[in-house]
Amino acid sequence: MDKIFKDLNEAQVNAVKITEGPLLILAGAGSGKTKTVTSRLAYLLDVVGIAPANTLTLTFTNKAAKEMRERALAMIEPTSYPPLLCTFHKFGLLFLKFHIHRLGRESNFVVIDTEDKKRIIKKINSDLPTPLIASEISRYKNSLISPNEAYIQAELKNYKQIAKIYEEYEAYLLENNLVDFDDLLALTYRLLDENEELAKQTSDKYQYIMIDEYQDTNELQLKLLQKLCTNHNNLCVVGDDDQSIYGWRGAHVRNILEFDQDFENASIIKLEYNYRSTEPILKVANALIEHNRGRLGKKLIPTRGTGEEILTLSSNDENEESRKIAQKINELINKGVSPNEIAVLYRINALSRSLEEGLNRSGIAYKLVGGLRFYDRAEVKDLISYLRVITNHHDNFSMKRIINKPKRGLGKASIEKIELAAMAQDISMFDFIVKSSLAELELLVRKKNAQTLKTFIKDIQETRETAEYATYGFIDVLEERFKLKNIYINMPDGSERIQNIDEFYGLFRDFIKQSPEATLDEFLNELTLQSEQDQIEGESIYIMSIHASKGLEFNHLFIIGLEEGFLPLVGDGSDLEEERRLGYVSFTRAKDTLTLSHAASRFYKGRRTDLQKSRFFNEAGLSEGSLRLEKNTAFKKGDLVRHKIFGAGRIVGVSKAGREFKLSINFGGNKRDILASFVEKL
Repeated sequence: MDKIFKDLNEAQVNAVKITEGPLLILAGAGSGKTKTVTSRLAYLLDVVGIAPANTLTLTFTNKAAKEMRERALAMIEPTSYPPLLCTFHKFGLLFLKFHIHRLGRESNFVVIDTEDKKRIIKKINSDLPTPLIASEISRYKNSLISPNEAYIQAELKNYKQIAKIYEEYEAYLLENNLVDFDDLLALTYRLLDENEELAKQTSDKYQYIMIDEYQDTNELQLKLLQKLCTNHNNLCVVGDDDQSIYGWRGAHVRNILEFDQDFENASIIKLEYNYRSTEPILKVANALIEHNRGRLGKKLIPTRGTGEEILTLSSNDENEESRKIAQKINELINKGVSPNEIAVLYRINALSRSLEEGLNRSGIAYKLVGGLRFYDRAEVKDLISYLRVITNHHDNFSMKRIINKPKRGLGKASIEKIELAAMAQDISMFDFIVKSSLAELELLVRKKNAQTLKTFIKDIQETRETAEYATYGFIDVLEERFKLKNIYINMPDGSERIQNIDEFYGLFRDFIKQSPEATLDEFLNELTLQSEQDQIEGESIYIMSIHASKGLEFNHLFIIGLEEGFLPLVGDGSDLEEERRLGYVSFTRAKDTLTLSHAASRFYKGRRTDLQKSRFFNEAGLSEGSLRLEKNTAFKKGDLVRHKIFGAGRIVGVSKAGREFKLSINFGGNKRDILASFVEKL
């Protein structure tokens, strides 16, 4: 028992001791969430006496599951049967192994990975972009939509086609006894939904359920949990509504905001003591997140005392910004700070380009976490390959990369035939296509493809004529002729890839602006120098997107790109409240120092654009001015209130109405919109 409660604060102790009924542990950043969860599991096993087999703890990553299991078991007496602590999908896999026969399927099924899934889809249909089809099928499964329902719902021709592909894909999986990643949860839910007795038996088996990172759950995971709680309501979820940043991949922040509506008579315990960051860092994080309306409400309380104030860097452009960041990092390293205690974050991956080049120029070794270096990204490599073929027709390597990008109907076999024929004549693929007649090409590829190849070569030659004087507008000619952005329009990550293309186009324009007499060859040589990081011995700093930083912490943190349009990202279906949560997550990664950087201009959609400083500076209390937003209403979603006519009710939504706040309130099943000044808190 001493081991279990050692170093826990009062709120953590209360969370550990509440074992019966629904419990939401609202755990702020750096508040000892993992320690609380593992202590609670140890308490259930070692003090309450719950059999390990009757507990189920679900996480989102294998790494988190492994860490929790080790920490919980270290607090208790050794047990022959360790508790089941795994990811949602691992649980689904184990469940299906025992019960998939109820769906008329064999238990020796094989789980396919993402690449297998794409290969199957491509075999069924190669006209529509495979990533788009794969993403839509995943969305259908997570929304429990059958192929037939998907077809009925589809309004656009393309989506009716996707629904038909989905039907064929499902038939292929069934015929070959395969399941994909999404099936692990979708089929598990289907079994529990269609077999009431099985749902009861499973609920009886797992009498105490805990869920980590609950703010990241989606609709299907919520429904699955409700089935697992068929015979009891002993569900403990741990999460932070202020760190819900995965709405773009299906996570529903409403799951945590409305937990007490999904599971009646829920207890809520807030973990607000922060053991990670100094007071100035928490002050700006608290101030920023207070502007969100859709949150349960909590405040991070510092335990580490005062520290250095937040530093703001103002630069004219991204190149000056990267120089300043590199200078600050070198100052820290020269003071004896280990490089791996330093990180730089950004909201948009395209911003890494100037940062990487600035670090390279300053000789600072870096590791890019959870992504590819700018010049290693496929869409950027394609662009560079186009430029190389335009300047050097003999570059077969680059030619093979672009000959079917965008798609020109050329398969791998056709490309190999052209390459072999060119090698036989000891000339480049480009020259082979130039000198061959249509009739000669038709011996190697289909008639239609032979004409396509001739057109492609003509386009390259005409673009080369523009490139000989490397004008500012050359890049517009390249895009207009080859329409490289169109490759990515329908891809799930298409907008990000197009941003990277725009960043590259902007880089080219800036190069020509700085060196009007430069050639395309000189531009390519400059790229080669910039894209190769020196192999510097020793440790590295980390650079990554804010999304990749979640769950990590660093002594010294820099955040770049705090401008309107970058952080927060505005337009394109972005959610300002989620953007604010991203800001909050990024601030709370810092332990000792936090530096926030903004630039007056950047490349935006391929052009240099003047930018406004992010509203987050004002909202976090870091700058004064008319842009400062007023503080949130005292009422939050989930609050109980009383109205003099309608009686007691619970707030289900908060919105702005002129100078007032309008509250959507559920009065015993009747929802009404009431101005905040007409109710009082209970």
